[in-house]
Amino acid sequence: MKSLFTSILFVVASIMPAHADTLTIAMVGDIMMGTTFPSQMLPANNGNDLFVDAKDLLLKADLAVGNLEGTLCDGGKSTKGTGKNSYAFRTPTSYAHHLKDVGFDFLSMANNHANDFGLEGIESTERCLKEQGILYSGIEGRIESAVIERKGKKIGLCAFGHNSYTIKHLNLERVGNIVDDLVSRCDIVIVSFHGGAEGRDKCHLPQGSETFLGENRGSLRQLAHFCIDHGADIVYGHGPHVMRAVEVYNNRFIAYSLGNFCTPYNVNLTGISGHAPLMVVTIGDDGAFIKGDVHPMIQTRGIGPRHDKTGSVIRQLKMLSESDIPHSQAIIDEKGHIRMKK
Repeated sequence: MKSLFTSILFVVASIMPAHADTLTIAMVGDIMMGTTFPSQMLPANNGNDLFVDAKDLLLKADLAVGNLEGTLCDGGKSTKGTGKNSYAFRTPTSYAHHLKDVGFDFLSMANNHANDFGLEGIESTERCLKEQGILYSGIEGRIESAVIERKGKKIGLCAFGHNSYTIKHLNLERVGNIVDDLVSRCDIVIVSFHGGAEGRDKCHLPQGSETFLGENRGSLRQLAHFCIDHGADIVYGHGPHVMRAVEVYNNRFIAYSLGNFCTPYNVNLTGISGHAPLMVVTIGDDGAFIKGDVHPMIQTRGIGPRHDKTGSVIRQLKMLSESDIPHSQAIIDEKGHIRMKK
């Protein structure tokens, strides 16, 4: 009888949803695996080696998220012309499986390259991500948010950008409505944003709004705090093409820019522009920050992210965080561990 009872308990336990006290979220910045426009610039081995140093970390996390910088499409007409300074990214649709193979669950489309090949490019990208089972959001009038379940928890995700075709983070009323809706339906809420001025001289997080190329790129401190005040648990940013500070605010994690992650072509990768951090954050089942770890990587042209053996990525992030957000609730040590201040 005892043996039968034990067997029944085992069967019941095996079919019950898994719950856990913690969740791990892996976050990266811009991903553009290669482009066929205006000429073919694609990595060796059909891109199979791009994420070789990051794959295990991404797959191990309960959830992996990032920013898809560009389109997944094979045709279409560029919306940015063909001039020397007209950057349009068109990654072959055959590369879409790489994103699923390394564990990405959600990718932001709210950036200034999602519309590089117009509606045809947007629809092709969405179709590719759907085929791979990867969630996405961020384009105005299309997918506003997404929900995924992990360890018995509903996780809501949304993405905002500064371009006219994105769901704009400058419209705080709209941002608040979307975050509020996710908070009402989910246990955990994660917000992505594409914002801030661009360039290696823009690594420091300013106070107030930023302008770049005559465009308002947002007040990112205000945006991140606004989202958390509305109930978001993690806010991560990208857009400047360099890392920016990280912060723990009201026991919730913020990364103001994760920079470039996998952008082997047509993006400056010299010096700090090649820093490619992979951030893994552990949160409680209430969304509160427990700890974080910076897995430092560096890019070189045509290769993708590789382990940083110089220590420069962690030193840079530590310096930026201490300089720009001295009142953060957390600190970064020399090994890239992020912990709450005592």
